[in-house]
Amino acid sequence: MNRIKQFRERLDITQDELCKMLGVTQSAVAKWETEESLPRTDKLPKLAEIFNCTIDDLFSETKN
Repeated sequence: MNRIKQFRERLDITQDELCKMLGVTQSAVAKWETEESLPRTDKLPKLAEIFNCTIDDLFSETKN
């Protein structure tokens, strides 16, 4: 499963809620979660803050 989706579901927030937090479209979040595209680098610190993780955690295969 995609890490962004995994973190989002762990926080029990919708794609729509996440996109509003980040100032992006819902389709952008959907594309990140299906790995059709990646978040822009300027969005990574905010994603890590929302998910309370590191930027590396967003892209790691497993979380210890």
